[in-house]
Amino acid sequence: MTPERFAQALDCVHWTPSQVASLLGCSNELVEAWANGKERIPPEIGAWLEALAEVHEAVGVPKNFRGRELRPS
Repeated sequence: MTPERFAQALDCVHWTPSQVASLLGCSNELVEAWANGKERIPPEIGAWLEALAEVHEAVGVPKNFRGRELRPS
């Protein structure tokens, strides 16, 4: 996975690098290094993010809830 695809995948799943670090239990600095190309993205991380991104891209986000608010009962 390239740093560019890493960024696209994170955007697709609506995660920040710090959220990924928290999920993985690793440092923010490590995930930032993957994102900016200073460290190689491990194949298992790339495969994991690619699978998540593919599902999110295929399914999408429901759009019929935009602008909705709670209505008092």
